[in-house]
Amino acid sequence: MTTDTSLKDAIDQQTHRGFLAWLISRQIFWILLAVIIAIIAMMLLTKTFATPQNLFNVTRNFAFVGIVGLGMTAVIITGGIDLSVGATVLISAMTTTIIMHAGLPITLAIPASIAASLLVGLINGVLIAIVGMPAFVVTLGMMSIARSIGMVMSNNALIYEFGPDQAILFSIGGGSVVVGGLPIPNPLIVMVLLALITGFALRWTRWGRHLYAIGGNEKAAVLTGVPVKAVKISVYMFVAFCAGLTGFLQTGWLGSVTTGFGTGLELTVIAATVIGGASLAGGTGTALGAVVGAALIEIIRNSLTLLGISTFWQGTFVGSFIILAVASNLLRNKDTGE
Repeated sequence: MTTDTSLKDAIDQQTHRGFLAWLISRQIFWILLAVIIAIIAMMLLTKTFATPQNLFNVTRNFAFVGIVGLGMTAVIITGGIDLSVGATVLISAMTTTIIMHAGLPITLAIPASIAASLLVGLINGVLIAIVGMPAFVVTLGMMSIARSIGMVMSNNALIYEFGPDQAILFSIGGGSVVVGGLPIPNPLIVMVLLALITGFALRWTRWGRHLYAIGGNEKAAVLTGVPVKAVKISVYMFVAFCAGLTGFLQTGWLGSVTTGFGTGLELTVIAATVIGGASLAGGTGTALGAVVGAALIEIIRNSLTLLGISTFWQGTFVGSFIILAVASNLLRNKDTGE
């Protein structure tokens, strides 16, 4: 009996040590820890960080990056990249604005903005997967093309009138749902729902397995019968859908649209996914990582503002986290011999 008990205790201890070692080796663990530490530090250093209004702003702002980050994660898992997401946000916003400014209903504006965004993703996907052009070149070119089209659509003018359904638009993008006496921003709700769907798809569906297979070894994926071209097109359309959704929501939040909409968003989104554990080499990434990475970036930006530090330093902090994240990936791959 004593021997059996000792054996069981030894197995339990080994299991706990194994789990602890696995947890510590995960980049998402350290990023979550960084988020928690940053939150605690800001609660101690300032009286305004933990106020309902500031938390509302933080969660709403990082939700926009998180939504696009979910799509970018799928692209990066396949070993690709999309530099046109910021311009796709603009296309979606401009489509919404022009339709509603003309007096047409929001029920037409929503599908039209998403359709316009999906078209951008389809073109990117076809040129990358079918034609065989590099993702960096295609999406960089599309970034310029889509932003130019956005300027043409608005004649480079500020648009702030959205017709008879304006109140509905503002309510969707800038409104909230009260839970337990606290307002939860609508964009955050959308991000959580999309994150759950994306996480399930990546973990439990054939589509998700195909993404990791392509990112791990595309030639081997082809030989095993994975429809690589179709899957690649789908991921660029998925990230475009996420960008289109963000463009619509941001239009309702800001209440106006300019041609500068989404400028620089692609860099922030890529940073969030890499910080969250996605590898630019492909084959690695999670929905949770994209969300946590987006949260950390927004907490950094908000903290700098509350501490009276110039937000110009944000790039330094975010860039440092990216370098550390990539260095961590390299060291982990070196240790495992990959």
